[in-house]
Amino acid sequence: MASTAASTASKARARVPSLFTQSPLIKDPLVTETSQLQNDTLEACLPFLKGVQEDQKGPFNEHGVPALQRDEHVQFLYDSLEDYPAGFVVMDASRPWMTLWGLSGLSLLGEDVTKYRERVITTFGSMQNSTGGFGGGHGQASHAASSYAALLSLALVGGEEAYKLVDRQAMWKWLGKLKTPEGGFRVCEGGEADVRGVYCAMTIISLLNLPLTLPPEAEARHSGLETFFSGLPEYISRCQTFEGGISGSPGIEAHGAYAFCALASLCIMGAPQEIIHKYLNVPLLLSWLSARQYAPEGGFSGRTNKLVDGCYSHWVGSCWPLLQSALNGVQSAAEPKPLSIDSLCSREGLTRYILSCCQNKKGGLRDKPGKYPDAYHTCYALLGLSTVQYYHYHTDSSAASGDTFASAFSWKAAPIIDGDGSEVNVFDEKDRLTAFHPMYAIPHEAAENMRQWYEKQAFEL
Repeated sequence: MASTAASTASKARARVPSLFTQSPLIKDPLVTETSQLQNDTLEACLPFLKGVQEDQKGPFNEHGVPALQRDEHVQFLYDSLEDYPAGFVVMDASRPWMTLWGLSGLSLLGEDVTKYRERVITTFGSMQNSTGGFGGGHGQASHAASSYAALLSLALVGGEEAYKLVDRQAMWKWLGKLKTPEGGFRVCEGGEADVRGVYCAMTIISLLNLPLTLPPEAEARHSGLETFFSGLPEYISRCQTFEGGISGSPGIEAHGAYAFCALASLCIMGAPQEIIHKYLNVPLLLSWLSARQYAPEGGFSGRTNKLVDGCYSHWVGSCWPLLQSALNGVQSAAEPKPLSIDSLCSREGLTRYILSCCQNKKGGLRDKPGKYPDAYHTCYALLGLSTVQYYHYHTDSSAASGDTFASAFSWKAAPIIDGDGSEVNVFDEKDRLTAFHPMYAIPHEAAENMRQWYEKQAFEL
């Protein structure tokens, strides 16, 4: 019996395409520290991709891909939401993020996280400042990133009590202080301005249904800006580099996470098929993003000449649905299935990297082989896997609406089934994850429920 199982597994592994089992045929002869690190990473990944790593956990499917260790990852994430050792005190300001990673990862795996509602409300109640926004912990200054993580955590657990926690009036005034004369946003009062601040602000403003008009005391008003949108898409446009990628702020190196923040922010402000083409050089961006996926690894890197990392399965991987929608145009909301789901990136490559190289046999996902799993990489590797399991498309349901953010809530997701496109699914159906909203990175229903609740609440300027 054991011999039969071993023979079956061996045959499955033999079906792994050579693209994912062999070193690149062409190599740069110049040896540098960077090229050596790349070679070391490649050699560490190959045994996992081939399915011959001794401590690799199976079983392998007919494509030579190991199963998603769902139960182990669920337990790992539940543990991540409990008490931490004393050494984690250095992570105190990241508490909102640690909560978000745990809740988000569990939601991707199909777990009901509403059981954490009371704990989340209690936790974030002490982090909200009377002047607006959330800090990383009690008594800490408000920050765009911690406010973003807190808001998405509240959206994940849902419910009126969670929504009522947010002081929208104070949040609106505080965000007005972050708006810069150049059109962007700072991450905190007196802090740096970059597209992280832009994305966090756009997410908060749209989910809370805040007025677009800048508060009267906003510094940016002295430069002639009147709304949160004023000068914003132009600022994002200036962040596109000569390579085609997106930098944190004009004039610095392009980075995959900044590319997602920029694209998601534009798509929150308008329809992708219009706004992305208007403010970005799409062919150049496509070229840069394409170069972020490596072979044989199959995963994404965050920058030019950097290594693959499981977290970029989301930060780079989630750029593709937004760009694909910009190229495909509007899809009818009444269509039972989109007509074309051919992908701009290799869905197979990313799936193989995540399930073969990123899974830790005891639970949790990691950056790459040789690294330890953590909630951050677990969340974003799973989110990347979910992204390539679905076709995400923008519908025409916002066409007749006068709502500023109607376009942001006009996205649908359809599961990709074998035969729908040029690539086969190399994951088993039992390993399919929950579909997440391509800009908000939480389930569609969670984003829509929060938005709809705030739409019904009055707001006085």
